[in-house]
Amino acid sequence: MSNFFDAALLGLVEGLTEFIPVSSTGHLLLAGHFLGFQSPGRTFEVVIQLGAVLAILTVYFGKLWRVALTMGNDPASRRFVISVLLAFLPAVVIGVFANRFIKTVLFETPALVAVMLILGGIVLLFVDRLAPVPEYDDAMALPFRKAVAIGFIQCLAMIPGVSRSGATIVGARMLGVGRRASAEFSFFLSMPTMGAAFAYDLFKSRHVLDFSAVSDIMVGFVLAFLSGVLVVRWLLDFVSRHGSLLFGWWRIIVGGVALGLLLLGA
Repeated sequence: MSNFFDAALLGLVEGLTEFIPVSSTGHLLLAGHFLGFQSPGRTFEVVIQLGAVLAILTVYFGKLWRVALTMGNDPASRRFVISVLLAFLPAVVIGVFANRFIKTVLFETPALVAVMLILGGIVLLFVDRLAPVPEYDDAMALPFRKAVAIGFIQCLAMIPGVSRSGATIVGARMLGVGRRASAEFSFFLSMPTMGAAFAYDLFKSRHVLDFSAVSDIMVGFVLAFLSGVLVVRWLLDFVSRHGSLLFGWWRIIVGGVALGLLLLGA
């Protein structure tokens, strides 16, 4: 582990970027690369991801609890749960089969992350102009076929730098889902997706996990949780009013700076 400051910074990066369309994985990889950050067994990255998972569960606990209580007698609640599970399924299948390639090849190429940040930023600059007139404004009532399509689009985020939330929000917008509903469905889909990714990473890394720097890990975890809660509470209103333009420019700037530094040998 590097030091307390690095752990705090990376925890903030995880929480602040996990749910906005800028790629938390890409930001963490680039930040870790330029900081020279080392985490034996990826223990730090695995644990702070749990902080982000708990953040989204905390914010949506009331709504999720109501769905759980009414699933037995409310068709709308059952439909919502099924739509999220259908959207989650493609990531399960593709993620398991592509895991080795993703972890050993794509995760070790910072230049790829920088390029994907730039390309994704360009997409975000134009998505509001190109998206069709919204047909669906309720994230809890999307047709199953739309949910499945969003699930397949989410799999693009297995390429570091693409952004899971970015892929799902852009995909939903292009499928006729409104701004706010697209962001909210992305939140709902993040719960099983991130939860499964955390559990899978924990299982795969169980023999090499290193908790020797417990204080640094806990700092990163707490900051990822707190900053994640703030972002989730703020993001829906921001996206509803302003769209994705700001995030597009952010991606382009960060990706361009990172690519320039990499070309200079940093």
